[in-house]
Parts: sequence; structure tokens; C-alpha cells
Amino acid sequence: MDFLSSLFGFVYQCGDAFAFLVLAACGLAVIFGMMGVINLAHGEFIMCGAYVTVATGRAGLSLPLAILCGALAAGTVGLIVERLVIRQLYDRPMDTIVATWGLSLIATQGTLIVLGSSMPGVGVPLGSFTVGAYSYSTYRLVLILAALTILIGLYLAFNRTKFGILARATIQLPHMAEALGVDTKLVYSMTFASGAALAGLVGGLYAPTMTIVPTMGSTFIMEAFVTVVVGGADIFLGTAPAAAVLGVVKAAMTSWQGQLFGQIGLLIAVIIVIRVLPKGISGFILRERS
Repeated sequence: MDFLSSLFGFVYQCGDAFAFLVLAACGLAVIFGMMGVINLAHGEFIMCGAYVTVATGRAGLSLPLAILCGALAAGTVGLIVERLVIRQLYDRPMDTIVATWGLSLIATQGTLIVLGSSMPGVGVPLGSFTVGAYSYSTYRLVLILAALTILIGLYLAFNRTKFGILARATIQLPHMAEALGVDTKLVYSMTFASGAALAGLVGGLYAPTMTIVPTMGSTFIMEAFVTVVVGGADIFLGTAPAAAVLGVVKAAMTSWQGQLFGQIGLLIAVIIVIRVLPKGISGFILRERS
């Protein structure tokens, strides 16, 4: 029984780490993986979703509706940012780094000045359950299910819908798509807004589990980038296996020596994977298929 409870605890930790990596990376995978925009303000879109979720939740909305409001708010902000800032920089990819970094600083410090250093949370719903001598949060299982649902939803949205086909065509061959009558500016705007909305959704999902502070986006940004980079160019093939590999490494190292070693093990795993598979996991999968 002790072995089974310990095994369940490790699997639970792996699933929790997998969900965190997938959810942290999904919005970035759309913006960076599909559009080539290096969005250093990704964490601030997550922070926006978390703040709106908590504010609307404390105002009386149910948690699912509050999370939806957080996603919509982040998507709206993303649409405005794309129209005012990012649209001018599509042919200057290095400049997007500086621009989004500046937006990140403005958002973090602006939130600190206007809303203070922290916001009271909403509490973790659904309670907990016990396996052996250990207690586990039921809400973490919801996050794992949400991660899998979002992965499936993204695949269907970008491979089985008209918008997804237009988005992939616009991003791969923008001049050809425009010649065929596609409103490429609208497609870019909606794709960026979708990535921002996904980031806001993640902030809303994790809002009950975290301290709501202006710098909370930094908790997600590093692991989001390493997951996307390890996944490779094809976000639909690469993100899930990259999150699975890195999640197992992080869970194993965390169980062995604690949170700090989990982060160190994660970064070492990234270095090894990129050294062995310079095109990422999706590049390896596509090579094997061909």
C-alpha cells in the first residue's frame, strides 16, 4: 500500500507539472510558435487574467464565469496591443522583444501602483482527497483535465476550422494569402488575441492556487518559453510531448531534492534536449515520419 500511494503521489506530481507546463505554454505557442513574435509580455497577459478572475469572483460571479471574464479581458488587451504595437513590428522580430519587454515592465509597475502589492484571493475550490497518508487537491486534477482539453481544442481549432486554415496559410505565405483575398491583418490580430486570451485563461485557472501579485507572470514565463523551444516549430506535435518529458524531470527532481532542484533539473533537461534535438521534439517526430 505504501508503494502504491507513493507511486500515485509521483504520478500526481508529474500530471501537475505537465498541466502547468502545457497551460503556461499554450498561449505563447500560438503567438511565438505560429507568428514568430517573441512575446515577453506573456506573463503579464496571464497576470491580467488572474486579476480579472479574482476581481469578478469576489464581485459575486461563479469561478467558471470569472475565469471566462479573465480570458476575455486578456484577449481584448491582446487585440489592442497587436493593433497599436505589434502590427508595426512583424518584419522586425528583434524589435518585438524590446517592445513586449517594455509592455511587461509597464504592466507590472502600473498594476503595482494602481492596485497595490497584492490582491486577496478566492480560495481553492473542490476540497481534497486522500490516498494513503497523503492528501491531494482535487482542483489540480481539474487543471490536468483543462490542459488536455486545451491541447485538443487548439488542434481542432487550427486544423479543422476555416479560421485555423486561414491563420496557418497567412502565417506561412502571407503574400499569397493576401492575393487570394484573405484579410491578413485581421487574421494576425485574431491569432495574437487568441494567444493572449489563452494566457488570460491560464491566469484565471491558476488564480485560486497562487498569491495574486503584479509579478506573478514571472512564475510562468520561463517554463512557458522552455516548453515551446523544446517542443519545436510545430506547436501541435511538440508542446504536449515536451511538457510530458519536462514534467517528469521536474517532478522527479522535486520529489528527490525539493523545488529548487526541480527547476535546475528542468533547465538541464532543456539543454540536453536542444543539444540532441536542435529542431525540438516536433522536428524529430516529423523527421521520423518522413
